[in-house]
Amino acid sequence: LTYRGRLIHKWQHYFEVYHRYLERFRGRSPVIVEIGVFHGGSLQMWQDYFGKGARVIGVDIDPDCMRFEDENTTILLGDQQDVSFLAGIRERFPHIDVIIDDGGHKMLQQITTLGELYPHLQPHGVYICEDLHTSYWPTYGGGLRRPDTFIEFSKHLIDALHGWYYMPKGQELDVYTAGTFGLSFYDSIVVIEKRPIDRPRVSQTGKPSF
Repeated sequence: LTYRGRLIHKWQHYFEVYHRYLERFRGRSPVIVEIGVFHGGSLQMWQDYFGKGARVIGVDIDPDCMRFEDENTTILLGDQQDVSFLAGIRERFPHIDVIIDDGGHKMLQQITTLGELYPHLQPHGVYICEDLHTSYWPTYGGGLRRPDTFIEFSKHLIDALHGWYYMPKGQELDVYTAGTFGLSFYDSIVVIEKRPIDRPRVSQTGKPSF
């Protein structure tokens, strides 16, 4: 590695996941929100990865993180569990392409952030929540099969993705059904790809064999 910038604290297998889903934003001046600043290394990494014109917004509760602000990086101080603070992010940044939750990793923090910011993500954006192993750690409010963990909440999103097939006719479909292309789970990461989805249709091509 030749990187000589600020400290980046990430599990190594995350970088392959990032590149798989975020490469299409490179060179396109995206707006990225990363919750959890720490030493500020990933803010530099995103600027370098996405290229000139990228706007990176770092969110943290530590006032010391303000020193990482520059002309292309904005630091917002606030609690990701505070819905009024998250509403302020939506108001200040009406267009967000990528959201990465690398914040406090506690259950209510992750669930609240997803609920408040995912609907605001631009229609073809990407939402990433990482360090999901905390869903299995009691110190973060986790535990295997505990019903109020982010992992268990994520399993309900699989049902929502298939809402077309069980929701009553005429009932409005939520953003997880009508606005989500797919969910992808990796070790400690879930990636949610947003995309407007029309009602699924079946097609038949070719000649029947009987």
